[in-house]
Amino acid sequence: MSYSCTSRGNSQDPATAKKPVGNNPGRDTRGTASSGNGSPKQVMRVKKGCNSTEVGIPLTIEEDLHGSPVITPEDVLGLQKITENYLCGPDENVFSIDFTRFKIRDMETSTVLFEITKPPSADKAGDKRDMDPNAGRFVRYQFTPAFLRLRQVGATVEFMVGDTPIENFRMIERHYFRDKLLKSFDFEFGFCMPSSKNSCEHIYEFPPLSEDTIREMVLHPYETQSDSFYFVDNKLVMHNKADYSYNGGT
Repeated sequence: MSYSCTSRGNSQDPATAKKPVGNNPGRDTRGTASSGNGSPKQVMRVKKGCNSTEVGIPLTIEEDLHGSPVITPEDVLGLQKITENYLCGPDENVFSIDFTRFKIRDMETSTVLFEITKPPSADKAGDKRDMDPNAGRFVRYQFTPAFLRLRQVGATVEFMVGDTPIENFRMIERHYFRDKLLKSFDFEFGFCMPSSKNSCEHIYEFPPLSEDTIREMVLHPYETQSDSFYFVDNKLVMHNKADYSYNGGT
């Protein structure tokens, strides 16, 4: 599962993407509310995302990043294809960020296209020993061809934060068809309170795709893939992956 705080992001063909303008909205100080379980629940915040840009960023080879003590946003913005492996392990998530619910909707009609809630975790020692360390880091989506013609999609998430505050939380998400970068999103989330539950929505504005690209993406399920990179203070702490099929109902 992926994603974090209410944000709005635009995207276009990476070759024509422009540098973002404006100030980082930084910390939201509008207050908190009770989540009902003793943890503070942060007020919904609207923070503007932007197109990520490759302007002036050198190309990056995945193999060069493995074993690097720190992976930065510039490192992943230089990648030109989907990663073969995760660039960080689950133990890098020292902030105990835990995504618990995820929903995708068409912004024009408010139709829910996908929704999943993480089941309560088992506390049995045996379950933890047998658990795949990458469990929960990959999602497979199945949509109809109509999804590729949507212009604006909202992705709502809920996530928990551990007992350490997060000052600068950022996500970079890159979508590929085969080895071609289709779109790249960059969201700044600012401050997250310690031990808080957050409910947020990303608003994605998708670039138009050619009819030839749409046809190929429908005919070749799961060759469309994405990497979602999460940073705290410009250091990679989480890496999630997904793939997509658009032939549902055909």
